[in-house]
Amino acid sequence: MNNKIIDTIDFEKGGGIIPVITQQSNTKEVLMLAYMNKEALELTMQTNYAHYFSRSKQRLWKKGESSGHTQKVVSLKLDCDSDTLLLLVEQEGVACHTGRKSCFFTDMQTGEKTSEVEVDTTAAYGVIDTLYHTILEKKHDDPEKSYTAKLLQGKQNSMLKKIVEEAGEFTFAIKDNDTQEIIYEGADLVYHCLVAMASRGISPDRIKQELVKRFGMSGIEEKNSRTN
Repeated sequence: MNNKIIDTIDFEKGGGIIPVITQQSNTKEVLMLAYMNKEALELTMQTNYAHYFSRSKQRLWKKGESSGHTQKVVSLKLDCDSDTLLLLVEQEGVACHTGRKSCFFTDMQTGEKTSEVEVDTTAAYGVIDTLYHTILEKKHDDPEKSYTAKLLQGKQNSMLKKIVEEAGEFTFAIKDNDTQEIIYEGADLVYHCLVAMASRGISPDRIKQELVKRFGMSGIEEKNSRTN
């Protein structure tokens, strides 16, 4: 690993990260645009597998850590301004979390999807992460046709009011000991919470990270840590 070249990169100019354009090595198809911090770049060079820094998850991640759709590095090049990387890879499976080969599939003039879903990624990423990314995709859809788009494009108070309503209905379902209603209202509550999180670009992975931090810490300790 050439640490001297890494040291020429001004990560701070980009807030600690730099953009990475990732291409399929044999076809040169652009698969995705992602970001690396210094640690992600070092791991990529050490392991020969692509590692990135997720802005939404606010953590380091190995491409394919959940799905198995890894990227074996063929070459890694730095641009003339030392602030962008070009990564050529052998893509295992698909690059996009939607199950498409490339993340670039929406025609800007027509809005049409130019490629088909090749892999069902729900099992790989989990239903919560899949639902969150589906919500993000619908953010700019026609609000007359998409309830999710209507929530995200409408008044914030209306969107947040739905969380309060669903929380109330979930609470009463618990009180009534109605198992089917608990499940139904719980699903509604999760959906509306994810819509609100999507409006702020906060991945559910951040919630998972917070919960992991709390393992081994008592509830009283956790509350005291917030106060302090």
